[in-house]
Amino acid sequence: MKAVVYDQPRSISVRDVPDPVPGPGEVLVRIEMCGICGTDAHIHAGRFFSEYPLIPGHEPTGRVAAVGEAVTSVAVGQRVAVNGNTGCGGCGSCRDGYPLMCRNLRCLGVNGPGGFAELMLAPEANVFPADDLPVEVAVLAEPTACAMHGMEILRPAPGADVLVFGAGPTGLILAQLILHCGASRVTVAAPSVFKLDLARSFGIPVTIVADRADAAATAARARAIAPDGFDIVVDATGSAAVTEQAVPLAKDRGTVLVYGVTDPADRVALSPYDVYRRELTIKGSFAQVSSFPKALAMLRSGHVRTAGIITHRFPLDRFADALDALRHDPACHKAVVVPAA
Repeated sequence: MKAVVYDQPRSISVRDVPDPVPGPGEVLVRIEMCGICGTDAHIHAGRFFSEYPLIPGHEPTGRVAAVGEAVTSVAVGQRVAVNGNTGCGGCGSCRDGYPLMCRNLRCLGVNGPGGFAELMLAPEANVFPADDLPVEVAVLAEPTACAMHGMEILRPAPGADVLVFGAGPTGLILAQLILHCGASRVTVAAPSVFKLDLARSFGIPVTIVADRADAAATAARARAIAPDGFDIVVDATGSAAVTEQAVPLAKDRGTVLVYGVTDPADRVALSPYDVYRRELTIKGSFAQVSSFPKALAMLRSGHVRTAGIITHRFPLDRFADALDALRHDPACHKAVVVPAA
């Protein structure tokens, strides 16, 4: 089969590798589409606990090509979405019921072979039927699952007034989930007008054009909406500068959720006194392990709308172009790799 292969960070090739063969309890998936996201840019640079050599791709969907012994939940030919994350089951975090904090977390596409390939293997427990969903929707199961975990961490109170920085795919999915879980108002702030237009098409009631070069102007626009601050402020951008900007916009006793992936070396200036005096809560949300069923349910229900999120499609041999579009093309909202293209 053909696959994208990193021999080391920043060293990419598309080449023939042996076809994987499913063992007992494993499912072989022929990839129809695999999403590319900001995490892939971190993996390209050698960050995000990635291990090399590596076939990347952690947002795959495809058709079952073969099943190993004792697999009963999916059948050959069925469209499936693949959850690549699995805890080891034996470390302290797994035993405490927090497999996402597993010391040996297995993430297909990060430290195991993923979906930027014609075929990939996954444990049966991580393969979810999605034959009732179009491929352009099924491929968004993983980012929707990450957003669902964000909701599990955030637990917004009914009637909450929420500001979300970032109108990328996961930011817009998370904003929709917050809106449908009882928020009185959701405001999305982003610098890209076409992304804010998409947010409004998804039912987000208020949008703000965020000025990257003028944080004070962005803050003033937000304050005009909520003079006393927001109950919840979400940073879904992966920018430390935005995280720093988010904290002052939280209401007294408000919550700030760090949801975007930053560089491990990034730092923010934060007043401990401000956190103490105003009783602020700062939370983080990292990936997911067990949120796929709820994510697929929200996609099926239509409460998470996705039309227009995917803007760019690339064949396997243009993976480098896909990565470049993600990082540098302002018209690229969501890029996907289509192995059969």
